[in-house]
Amino acid sequence: MGKLPSFILRSVVNAGSHLSNFHSFSSSSNTIATYIEGLSKKPMSMPVRGKGKTDHRFDNVDHALSLFNKMIEKYPKPSIVEFTKLFAAIVRMKHYAIVVPMCSQMELLGVSHNVYSMSILINCFCQLGRIDFGFSVLGKMLKLGVEPSAVTFSTLINGLCNQSKISEAVCMFDEMTEKGYQPNLIVYNTVLKGLSKTGNTDRAVRFLRLMESRGYEPDIVAYSTVIDCLSKNGLLQEALDLFSEVKVKGIRPGIITYNCLIHGMCNLGQQEEATRLLNEMVDNNISINIDTYNTLVDALCKEGTISKAVETVDMMRKQGIEPNVVTYSTLVDALCKEGTISKAVETVEMMRKQGIEPNVVTYSTLVDAHCKEGMVSEANDIVDAMIKRGIEPNVVTYSALINGHCLQNEMDKARRVFNLMIEKGCAPDIVTYSTMINGYCKDKRLDEAMELFHEISRKGPIPNIVTYSTLMQSMFQLGKVSTACELFIKMLASGQVPDIATCLILLDGLCKTGHIKEALKLFQAMRSSGLELDIVPYNILIDGLCKAGHIEFAKELFHQLSDNGLKPDVYTYCIMINGLCKEGLPDEAYRLFGSMGENDCLPNSCCYNVMIQGFLRNSYTSKATQLVTEMVGKGFSADIFTATLFMELIIYSNKSILL
Repeated sequence: MGKLPSFILRSVVNAGSHLSNFHSFSSSSNTIATYIEGLSKKPMSMPVRGKGKTDHRFDNVDHALSLFNKMIEKYPKPSIVEFTKLFAAIVRMKHYAIVVPMCSQMELLGVSHNVYSMSILINCFCQLGRIDFGFSVLGKMLKLGVEPSAVTFSTLINGLCNQSKISEAVCMFDEMTEKGYQPNLIVYNTVLKGLSKTGNTDRAVRFLRLMESRGYEPDIVAYSTVIDCLSKNGLLQEALDLFSEVKVKGIRPGIITYNCLIHGMCNLGQQEEATRLLNEMVDNNISINIDTYNTLVDALCKEGTISKAVETVDMMRKQGIEPNVVTYSTLVDALCKEGTISKAVETVEMMRKQGIEPNVVTYSTLVDAHCKEGMVSEANDIVDAMIKRGIEPNVVTYSALINGHCLQNEMDKARRVFNLMIEKGCAPDIVTYSTMINGYCKDKRLDEAMELFHEISRKGPIPNIVTYSTLMQSMFQLGKVSTACELFIKMLASGQVPDIATCLILLDGLCKTGHIKEALKLFQAMRSSGLELDIVPYNILIDGLCKAGHIEFAKELFHQLSDNGLKPDVYTYCIMINGLCKEGLPDEAYRLFGSMGENDCLPNSCCYNVMIQGFLRNSYTSKATQLVTEMVGKGFSADIFTATLFMELIIYSNKSILL
């Protein structure tokens, strides 16, 4: 076979430092029995054939241990073949850790390993997440002159793939083939699976073609793996092309292949295509499982076509597949989001009549929907009902109920639910804390909100961007500008990256509290950071500049909008018109008012009222009256401020003005 590949040699050399750890791992227990403590005692008949006539069987790990003890007490000792059969049987039971000390004890008794037993040991270490020890065993094989097999390398490649070390796995594959080791179809599929699992779509496709070029015809497993990878990465057309190739080659696609495509179609909103594929499965007598239907039902519900989702449920029934709790929970969620809570409740009652008990997800969905509709009392009744049926509320249930009380401004009740969940051993998550903090902030109870915020760091959940933003907004509203800015700095120090919503809260807070210089710096930083800025931050800053009396800066920023690919909206015009009027520039304001149509932005009631108020404040009574007539003709009416200004004008000047 020649020299061992350089990658494998490097891995073996690196693993050499683990040899002492490997020996300590294998002898870390005084007795092998330690490893079976607490293991399942479920009967499992596993034959282990002895030499010649004997046919040993064991039902569980205890029996395997008993058989091993009998084998090591024999004289002469059984051959390595017999031990290997025992190890293989234990591995099939997935008790990998037991094999390691057994191998060590066997060696101490003078029974030498062969390539099969050492490959089994490598597999055990790989399954236990210790690929380093696996390479140590490979080094030992070479030292003993035991020639590794394709299975040995396949096992190591699989171990590397399981640890997402895909580049190393591919490198090992390439070098082993270059040196004459012939991988089998299992090895190819293992690497394909690793590439696909880590999203290496292009490499997965190239590897599939490599298989073909080397004379290996990919099977349905290989094709399905790549189709799944393409579908999950949104490359649906490429997945469908590969699917067509499968059918042209006469390979019969199975349920896994179809499920991959259906899932991909649903993710891209192609529910009709997914339904067509489902019908194709029925026509081709491919057994459809409930997961296929649930994927489609979920997609149809998310699309908002609940009637089609119900039709799909009817179709699955005709195929002899009964909906399960996942199916019904999906429908309940869709009905709740649609606002038809009564139908959602009816669906839950129907599923219970059919012997399907709603789970915590189903109930939590109902609780959340009732709370958002202000029906907190009914939500509490649902929680009581689920507890009576033996289903304990989880963090989602409690958080929904807390949110319901917060929305009703019932913070004391929300706190009681919060305390109750902790008493019940249900730890609040960051959503729960953020909900409580938001409720306290809206109720202007900032001190209590901050108490909870400080509690978060002690209890474990990491504050997210929503938590910080909520507190900052409340601080600005209460005039605590420096405290809000300090919190923003703390947020940055914690590694949280502010999103556009957080920046807008900070910008708005600085502008409303008159900190224009700081607001301008923040705005510039937002532009430099690459954030996609729409008209909203411009409106906030223009409004701040106008209110601070910096009308020229506001005008300059207004004229920059077109340079940045933005058009002023009706709110932008209202801000500018109001600002110009307050600076004693009603004529310029009116010209701006008249130019709104040039930007496809027609004045609304707010714009008319702001312009009229500007005229009145600057004693342009005649123009104000004319504009009122125009406004009424457009179907708008005077607001309370416009009416008040006219009333004051009538009272103080004894003029009769018909509104």
